[in-house]
Amino acid sequence: MLRTITKRLLAALPNLIGVVVITFLLTRALPGDPAAYFAGGAATPEAVAQVRTQLGLDRPLPEQFFKYVAALFKGDLGLSLTTGQPVTKELISRLPASLELVLLALVLACAIALPLGVLAAVRQGSWIDQLCRLVTTAGVSLPTFFTGLLLAYVFYFLLGWAPSPLGRLDPMFSPPPTVTGLYLIDALIARDMAVWWASFKQMILPVVTMTIFVLAPIARMTRASMLSILSADFIRTARASGLSNTTVLVRYGLRNALLPVVTTLGMVFGFMLGSSVIVEKVFGWPGLGSYAIDALTASDYAPVQGFVLAMGILFVLLNLLVDLIYCVVDPRVTIEG
Repeated sequence: MLRTITKRLLAALPNLIGVVVITFLLTRALPGDPAAYFAGGAATPEAVAQVRTQLGLDRPLPEQFFKYVAALFKGDLGLSLTTGQPVTKELISRLPASLELVLLALVLACAIALPLGVLAAVRQGSWIDQLCRLVTTAGVSLPTFFTGLLLAYVFYFLLGWAPSPLGRLDPMFSPPPTVTGLYLIDALIARDMAVWWASFKQMILPVVTMTIFVLAPIARMTRASMLSILSADFIRTARASGLSNTTVLVRYGLRNALLPVVTTLGMVFGFMLGSSVIVEKVFGWPGLGSYAIDALTASDYAPVQGFVLAMGILFVLLNLLVDLIYCVVDPRVTIEG
C-alpha cells in the first residue's frame, strides 16, 4: 500500500510542475503593474522603475522563473508585498479557516443529500422525488454569491437572527488558543462554550451557502446510482430471500451505490475549494480564497502562485484519498487498479 501511494504521488509530480509553470506565466500576463501599485499613484516613472528593480521585475522572465523554482526547492513561496509576511506562513495560518468552512458544509450537504437521494430513488415519482429534483435544480441555478448575499440580507439585515457577516468571530470575543486552527475544535479543547457558540453562529450563513451549492450534484448522483442498483438482479434476489427492506437498501443497495457517489464527493470537494473564494469575500472570511483575491487585485504575484500551488497539492492528496476510500467501500477495488 505504501509503495503504491508513493508511486501515485510521484506520478502527480508532472502535474504540479505544470501548475508551477502555467501559474508563473499567467501571473506575469495579468494586467497591472505591481511596481506601479506599490510605488503609489503619485509616483514618478523613475520611482516606479526603482521599485521594479527592487522587486526583480526588470529581470528576464527565464531568470525570474529559475529564481522562483530555486526558492520552491527550499520551501520558500516568496514574500507577500501587500502584507509583508512570508506566503508560506500566511497560507498555513489561513488554511484552517477555509478547511473548517468547507468540511462543515460538506458534512451538512452529505447529511441532507444522501438520504434525500436514496428516498427519491426508492419512492420514484413521489413528492420526495419531486423535492429532490427541485433541490438539485435550485442548487445548480443559484449563483453562490447571490445565495450568500440573499441569506445575509434576509437573516442579518431584515430579521436580525444572524450575526454580522464579518469574519470567523464576533469582535467581542477573542479566538481560542490555537491547537488545530479550527475554532470549533479549539474552543471545545479550551472548554470555552461561549466562544464555541459565537464561532458556530458566524459559520451558519457561509456554511449554508456552500451547502446549497453542493447539494445538487451529491443528491443527483445518489439518486441515479441507487436507481441503477435497485434494478439489479442481486437486489431482487435479496428481497426474495426474505431480507428486510432496510437491510436490502443499506447493506446491498447503498453500499454498492457509494462508489460513484464517492467520486462525486471528491469532485465536489474540489469545487468547494474553488467556490470558497466567493463565499469568503461575501462573508469577510479570512481564508485562502480572500487572501488570493486581495493579492490578485494588487498584482501581488507570490501569494497568487502560492495559492494555486497549494490548491494543486490539495487536489493531488484528495484524489489519493478518494482511491483509498474506494478500497474501504468495496474491497474488490484495488488501489493498483
